Amino acid sequence: MTTADETVPSAEPARNAAGRTTPAPGDTDIDHSTKWRAFWVCVVVAAITILDLSKVNVALPSIEDALGATSTQLQLIVSGYVLTFGLILVPAGRFGDQRSRKTLFLIGLTVFTVASIACALAPNAAMLLVFRLLQGVAAGIQMPQVIGLIQQLFHGPERGRAFGLFGAMIGISTAFGPTLGGLMIAIGGAQDGWRYIFWMNVPLGIIALVLAWRILPSTAKTTYARLDLDPVGIAIFGVTVLALMWPFLFTTGAPTDDPNRWWLLVLFVLFAAAFIWWERRYAAGGRAPLVPLTLFRISSFRNGTLLATVYFAAMPAMFLLTTLYLQLGLGLAPVFAGTVTIGFALTSAFSSWRGGILVERYGRSLVVVGLAILMIGIGVLMAAAILTPPALTPFVMAAAMFIGGAGGGLVISPNQTLTLHDIPPLEGGLAGSVGQLGQRIGTAIGTAVALSLFYSTLYNERNSGESTVELYHHAYGMGMIATTVFFAIAILIGVVDLGARKRRERTFATA
Repeated sequence: MTTADETVPSAEPARNAAGRTTPAPGDTDIDHSTKWRAFWVCVVVAAITILDLSKVNVALPSIEDALGATSTQLQLIVSGYVLTFGLILVPAGRFGDQRSRKTLFLIGLTVFTVASIACALAPNAAMLLVFRLLQGVAAGIQMPQVIGLIQQLFHGPERGRAFGLFGAMIGISTAFGPTLGGLMIAIGGAQDGWRYIFWMNVPLGIIALVLAWRILPSTAKTTYARLDLDPVGIAIFGVTVLALMWPFLFTTGAPTDDPNRWWLLVLFVLFAAAFIWWERRYAAGGRAPLVPLTLFRISSFRNGTLLATVYFAAMPAMFLLTTLYLQLGLGLAPVFAGTVTIGFALTSAFSSWRGGILVERYGRSLVVVGLAILMIGIGVLMAAAILTPPALTPFVMAAAMFIGGAGGGLVISPNQTLTLHDIPPLEGGLAGSVGQLGQRIGTAIGTAVALSLFYSTLYNERNSGESTVELYHHAYGMGMIATTVFFAIAILIGVVDLGARKRRERTFATA
């Protein structure tokens, strides 16, 4: 693999981003089979968490009919989960790094399972919304511990393979979410099918709790003498993330969207500046800041996090737009519309696994190749919507998803491995949570932009006299332009990072 610009010594204690010494990576070695059993427990729980980002989308009409939910409540049931998920990620990652990832993992999984039961039993939309927000909090507690434990348990090429399998499961979960949601609606019916979506989390959560308690290793002891959560930093950070995500999460493209929500971005800029000032001041006092800004001096982490953020601005939006087009434009049932993405799940799972193996050899170039293949798949997807007869469109789109998935799998897991390559293992939870936050923010922004273009096109051309299919052709095309731009930006970031790595290699070779 390409030589990193800042590596962490393997034989000596590493110094973490807060300036404290941490044990060498080998200090957390455990039995090989136990390590992989722990990995699969973590990955399955992460997959359940990601599934809840997408499978609920297809249940919104059913929830509206069954509970009489308003449009605002429906929007919050989806976006509220993403919001609380994002808000809790970084504090939970810091807490897990300082104390016990296993304990935080068990707490998050327990709360998630209980919240799923409460969602399934919710008597009205207001209670469903409350428990959905709690689900997001639980997901935000769990996810940093998953990434931190993988970072702690695996090293070298083995870590690449682990993140390859992790990426495969995340890809499968993202693509299968709408299909599973549609299947639950088909099984349970319009009135109760949405409850099945939450009930399916319960047996999985209980089994995972038992296995996690028995199998997961305890976090290695750190040199943190006392818990230091930076409460002022958490408060400022929370307002910053809320101000950034809120206007995008509440953008639907409908004429009724409140334009005043964009003023929150001014608040975001102010609080972001305050957060950077406070974190520098806090670190200068010899304490552990919530987000050590020194992490962003590591180019592999900085570039990888930025690339993932842009990638996830495009990917969920692409799935959502395609599902909307198939259901609204072509009249497919939710379960059949969801099956179109299965090809993406299958090929991305395989290429993620292979990418995790190959990343040590090819480095960032593997990610760039993956993005290029993905762009070909996007081109075929858009051509299918515009050029093929409606009866043939779903099948051509499914073929395009096969192509796109092959490229997408070469992006997620190799990029995750490269992003955390130079991060000390005991900072893995925090670094992983920052990356996950970038993904959630990217999803919020990308979905808002794509949906705005999609629905505004429908609204502006509603009286054009075109057929329903032609109208949705235009709307889908406009929304997909946004996803294509995001993917193009991701390629640019990958190419810039690849060029920088090659220049460093030449410098090291001549030194």
